[in-house]
Amino acid sequence: MIAFFTHLDSFVWGPPLLILLVGTGVYLSSRLYLIQVTKLPKAIQLIFAEDKGEGDISSFAALATALAGTVGTGNIVGVATAIKSGGPGALFWMWVAAFFGMATKYAEGLLAVKYRSKDANGDVSGGPMYYIINGMGQKWKPLAIFFAVAGVLVAWFGIGTFTQVNSITSSLENSLGFSPKLVSLGLGALTALIIFGGIQSISKISEKVVPFMASLYIIATLLVIAFHYQHILPTISLVVTSAFSKTAAIGGFTGAVVKEAIQKGIARGVFSNESGLGSAPIAAAAAKTDEPVEQGLISMTGTFIDTIIICTLTGLAILVTGQWTTSLDGAPLTQAAFADIFGEWGIIALTISLLLFAFTTILGWSYYGERCFEFLFGVKHLSLYRLIFVLMVSLGGFLNLELIWILADIVNGLMAIPNLIALLALSPIIIKETRRYFDKN
Repeated sequence: MIAFFTHLDSFVWGPPLLILLVGTGVYLSSRLYLIQVTKLPKAIQLIFAEDKGEGDISSFAALATALAGTVGTGNIVGVATAIKSGGPGALFWMWVAAFFGMATKYAEGLLAVKYRSKDANGDVSGGPMYYIINGMGQKWKPLAIFFAVAGVLVAWFGIGTFTQVNSITSSLENSLGFSPKLVSLGLGALTALIIFGGIQSISKISEKVVPFMASLYIIATLLVIAFHYQHILPTISLVVTSAFSKTAAIGGFTGAVVKEAIQKGIARGVFSNESGLGSAPIAAAAAKTDEPVEQGLISMTGTFIDTIIICTLTGLAILVTGQWTTSLDGAPLTQAAFADIFGEWGIIALTISLLLFAFTTILGWSYYGERCFEFLFGVKHLSLYRLIFVLMVSLGGFLNLELIWILADIVNGLMAIPNLIALLALSPIIIKETRRYFDKN
């Protein structure tokens, strides 16, 4: 079964999707005059600006909810697995995906606010399903349905549940000896308590936990890297050279070719920051704002924080400590990098970070999947969606790590395709809205 899904994963994440994914980011970057560079200071400033307009939650809460969905195991486990299978060069391709992905994320946030609507309960609904129908027309509804189905699958079987729970359980088992099965059942119960409160409940948790956990993790990784300061420049050189040449086998590392570095780097980068996936605009649509461009700019900072900052720090910590050449993989590999200078306390600190990262991702994705489910079946059956989601969380500690990541990659790819088609089709609207805003401001 693993062999079958591995072949399917290679097909889904083959050259066509990678070209579509990065190509969309390159195209939008060029048409928006590198907005991810020129307007980044303004974007950061807007995060803390006063909210103006209708919506369910503040712009900061929308960003925190989106970050809750992105800053997760992809930043700790995903980076580790990418480097382990693709070599140090995979980190370089994560940077490439993130840089151009910032323009993609901007476009997603802009369209989310421009084409959002309200459901039967009076809650804001938005995201690719709605900008496909409201922006491209009703004849494209099959594409919107395809996205929504893929979104529910990602929430139930991909980023939303199995990968997060498995990372939490393996980390707690490795550091504290906790039973994976009992931990996953406990996570299921805790998830149920929160997600039945809807976006208000999820955003309140995210607003408090995300800034704290990100700050804690950034400080810890900076200390690991600083302790090995003499290896920083050689490591950066290794990352760049390995991105374009084969990485030789060293110690427990079996070697990697350039194709693996590109594929794993971009796939794990997208898994982490979700640029082009179409998930973040679902949260962005709920923001209290009447200005699509401003929400687009705020959304763009999510990719910057997630990958350019946090994933880079994780990757450098693994590389400068030399742990990537051992036989370790996944969460234990990143734990070993922390233990290199912090000892047992490092493992415990990373376990806490991973637990918070992964749990907030579970909460964020419960909302994304719910909005997709609501688009397909209406508001009457949301309790059914939530029950199945909680069940999937509870099963996360019972499954194989390798199969989990392969399944997550496959459903992620399926979700990205309709969203990227919509972004390209609506790019004239994105460019027009951007020019209108900056001509006035």
